[in-house]
Amino acid sequence: MIKKTITCFDFDGNERTETFYFNLTKAECMEMELSASGGLEKTIQRIIDAKDTKMIVDTFKELILKAYGEKSPDGKYFYKSPEISAKFAATEFYSELFMELSSDANKASEFFNGIIPQIPEDMRKAAEMKKAMIPG
Repeated sequence: MIKKTITCFDFDGNERTETFYFNLTKAECMEMELSASGGLEKTIQRIIDAKDTKMIVDTFKELILKAYGEKSPDGKYFYKSPEISAKFAATEFYSELFMELSSDANKASEFFNGIIPQIPEDMRKAAEMKKAMIPG
């Protein structure tokens, strides 16, 4: 999980500083791994190698918003929904984060490595086997 404190100016011109949380569970990563042709890592690498700017931007946005959630005060729950993601995307906080990550490769790498949990090798191999059995 990444805890990110972001400062920006809201739409009324007031400076605001808030803390946001980003996380992908092992299950979410497995779902993305199984749904991406060749796996998520290989798909991202192909996009980068192809220098497809639109696809890179779309992937950044998708990962940021998929990882964003609201942590319960007791730390037991991490709530996510399309509505929660859309609400965050409508803020200047999202814009600030997006600009920071898209302009600094080291910060982007640190962020994405922080939101993606380490998937044990046996789970990764099981996903590869399942993908091999699924036609298409």
